[in-house]
Amino acid sequence: MTAHLHALCFDANDPPRLARFWAGVLDWELVDDPRDGIALLPSDDTGFRIRFLPTQEEKTEQNRMHFDLTSTSLDNQQQTVATALELGARHIDVGQRPEEGHVVLADPEGNEFCVIEPGNNFLADCGFIGALACDGSQEVGYFWSKALGWPLVWDQDQETAIRSPHGGPKITWGGPPLMPKSRKNRLRFDVAPPAEGDQQAEVDRLVSLGAILIDIGQDEAGWVALADPDGNEFCVVPPR
Repeated sequence: MTAHLHALCFDANDPPRLARFWAGVLDWELVDDPRDGIALLPSDDTGFRIRFLPTQEEKTEQNRMHFDLTSTSLDNQQQTVATALELGARHIDVGQRPEEGHVVLADPEGNEFCVIEPGNNFLADCGFIGALACDGSQEVGYFWSKALGWPLVWDQDQETAIRSPHGGPKITWGGPPLMPKSRKNRLRFDVAPPAEGDQQAEVDRLVSLGAILIDIGQDEAGWVALADPDGNEFCVVPPR
């Protein structure tokens, strides 16, 4: 049995506001969970929740991970963009070319995301969150495939992608060159041991796959912080 992806965490200067933004964009339920704090619960087969954690640090560099949101038509793409803008998003330039059909936006705290044009074959059978698109090496794609037990659905030219056997978004890594990393990522994963599993045994397994133990100042009792082979922080939470 392998760990499961429990949550995607956003560090946020204003967690309630950012949670309301993403609840509006994704149409997910916003809850205040006793264990997870401010969180969004998926309304589809995404398979993980989104948590919003308070931080005093301002965003200063491009995130290593972002959402690719899918569209069923050009009108649908334009409506998603319009909804996001009404909720507080803004257009940004991350080097995209004019001929590319996707729209690049940033949420109210500057976290990048893309609204993909209709007809994208790679995301054709995915839901509204088509992918978590990550900056990362082939090695880290292999690591997360083994960590979560998700098969590789793409492995070519050092680009990798995995997807849960139960569906939901793909997680993709674009290969080299990697963006420089000077501070803790604002987006990170929380993984949980299998039901009734042993947290320490899961930590040991992940370390054997190439993770390392780190200290990110986590103050939640029982949460173990690790970094994957590319240095991306993540936490192993107690069994759920």
